[in-house]
Amino acid sequence: MTLAPPAPSAPSDEAVTPYPVHVPEADLRDLADRLARTRWPEAETAPGQGPALHRLRALVEHWADGYDWRRCERDLNSWGSSRTVVDGLGIHFLHVRSAEPGARPLLLCHGWPGSVLEFRHLIGPLTDPVAHGGRAEDAFHVVIPSMPGFGFSGKPTSTGWGVPRIAGAWITLMHRLGYRNWFAQGGDWGAAVVDAIGRRPGSGCLAVHFNFPMVFPTPQELAEATPEEARMAARAQRYATELDAYAKEQATRPQTIGYALADSPVALAAWIYTLFEDVTDHDGSPEDVVDRDEILDDVMMYWLPGSGASAARLYWEARQDPGPPPAGPGPTPAGFSVFPGEAVQASRRWVERRYATVLRYARLERGGHFAALEQPGLLVEEVRATFRGITA
Repeated sequence: MTLAPPAPSAPSDEAVTPYPVHVPEADLRDLADRLARTRWPEAETAPGQGPALHRLRALVEHWADGYDWRRCERDLNSWGSSRTVVDGLGIHFLHVRSAEPGARPLLLCHGWPGSVLEFRHLIGPLTDPVAHGGRAEDAFHVVIPSMPGFGFSGKPTSTGWGVPRIAGAWITLMHRLGYRNWFAQGGDWGAAVVDAIGRRPGSGCLAVHFNFPMVFPTPQELAEATPEEARMAARAQRYATELDAYAKEQATRPQTIGYALADSPVALAAWIYTLFEDVTDHDGSPEDVVDRDEILDDVMMYWLPGSGASAARLYWEARQDPGPPPAGPGPTPAGFSVFPGEAVQASRRWVERRYATVLRYARLERGGHFAALEQPGLLVEEVRATFRGITA
């Protein structure tokens, strides 16, 4: 498939250029043809085997007949869709500056199977807080990069693009945009990248926020766990033994699953929809908490660029090079928002043993792994509360 043409030739790799997204109509026709020719399997024989046939067929029928990619394109282009080259790789990112004179720079980091669109409902409240029930001093300039191999960012052609290298690339990106002192927020792999940024001397990152705590209890902590901590550990263990087959596949054989993700839009949709089913805080259907079109927007960020395999390789890269073990407590002040539907949770005392300064620790009543899509208002308030009073 072809993508939008690259931005006009830049005088150097360090240039930041507009990157208007416009997918050729032929690519959308190809997608429609593939959807129409889907070869469906029989229905599942028991719950828990993956997305139910009737549910996925309903999603795909809407994808074929009621979904509008051009709407999503307009959104992407309205949020400062841009491109630059960092460490030899083209990086696509959204950049929305606030009109407030005292706005502070904020990096927002997604994971898998997320995309820059994961933060779509945060952009307005963060950049224009007064119009969204906040205060002028809560304003941020927002930078949202697509991870290497994800979305419209370039695809690495060699190994080595794991979490440590991505952290370095995002530091370079923020400095290139003129932000010497800034803040960062992340969930999923974005949390791993933000944690690495916070441990990097001279990054310029003043404080960090996580909705996915990079905190994994030791055997001693498990032996001494309170009832609440034991429930957290059991939840994570259930996920690791029953629900994370996708992670094991992508960490060991990303190329194998990559063929299906590149060739079949329904295979890709099922692969991603499984996560929306398993880790959102819903009562029966992920569409109850995340709009169906927004789920499909996310799938399209993998289908149109053909990034199923390249994005999956992040798991393989992390398995090859998990990065150095922490040398001590995280030195950058940090805030933690624990959502009830998240598989990986951490208690306050586990967090405080791993971060020198905990600015905020909150347990929320609603929301799951895709907090920015499920409960954007709550996440906005958590980000504001964590960074309030810290000047860049």
